[in-house]
Amino acid sequence: MTRKERYEYILRYFREQMPEVQTELEFGSVFQLLVAVILSAQCTDKRINLVTPELFRHYPDARTMAKAEMEDVLEYISSVSYPNAKAEHLVKMARMLVEKHDGEVPSDMNLLLDLPGVGRKTANVIQSVAFGKSTMAVDTHVFRVSHRLGLVTKKDDTPYKVEQALVKNIPAEDIPRAHHWLLLHGRYICTSRRPHCEKCDLKVVCPSVSAFLP
Repeated sequence: MTRKERYEYILRYFREQMPEVQTELEFGSVFQLLVAVILSAQCTDKRINLVTPELFRHYPDARTMAKAEMEDVLEYISSVSYPNAKAEHLVKMARMLVEKHDGEVPSDMNLLLDLPGVGRKTANVIQSVAFGKSTMAVDTHVFRVSHRLGLVTKKDDTPYKVEQALVKNIPAEDIPRAHHWLLLHGRYICTSRRPHCEKCDLKVVCPSVSAFLP
């Protein structure tokens, strides 16, 4: 099977099985989505969804969070990974939004990347989920699944290279959903330590299945 045929098979499967898909993070605005994505680095969405309701009750938008101190925000996010760094990033991010963007989250990639705590993956999520742009965020799940399913090569050894390969081979209209398809597949089926190949409908085209099934 060629890589092109593999892409066609896998994308067709996801289109049929998961025609409507979205992030599992809970949020009520673009600002809240940005906060949740920043918090989700090296942390589960489940944990973030437990933390953000109370955080958003006190700081629902950039203007309210911009008035807070790092210690104030830290009180509500202490159970997430790297809470001190994230609290500092959130407060500085909110202040920059107020000072430079009238409290609104920009849609431009470069402007997003200027915000404290925002890397390429986070910026791509915001562009895709909030603004409907065809950007591919590559987290650990997407990176792992892309390699295991043979969608990328061994030379694609960085998140950016995987992003470029996926964007090149996935139709633009599928890219916003494809991020969630691959992420959820990695979160629940093609898990890190031991993938559940016996439950995977894609094992017939997966070049890695022999390494995990007896």
